[in-house]
Amino acid sequence: MKTVLVVDDSLAMARLLEKIINDSGEFTCVGIARDGVEAIKMNHSEKPDIICMDMNMPGMDGLTALRSLVALNKEVKVVMVTSLGGVGDKFAEALKLGAKNVISKPFEADDILRILRKL
Repeated sequence: MKTVLVVDDSLAMARLLEKIINDSGEFTCVGIARDGVEAIKMNHSEKPDIICMDMNMPGMDGLTALRSLVALNKEVKVVMVTSLGGVGDKFAEALKLGAKNVISKPFEADDILRILRKL
């Protein structure tokens, strides 16, 4: 079973993602980080197969954390989750930096699982 780290400063959003992941029977959530700094630490300690990370967070945002994660491990699988509707350059930047996919909020459980299955 693949493991997933959820990174989101919104606890409600993090819990929703955690529930979708754990209820799938295909993935298990190994933890929730509240910002990019915590994400990097938890990636090191938990070694998840996939990281689902919000783009906008206080402190270290998702794109900055993505840069650090990719610098530490080129094989890291990060899916960015964002509510930045219509901000195409942020999507493009995330993919250019090494994100495997970008999901827009609000999302459907099926969309999340379909993307995770491809990784």
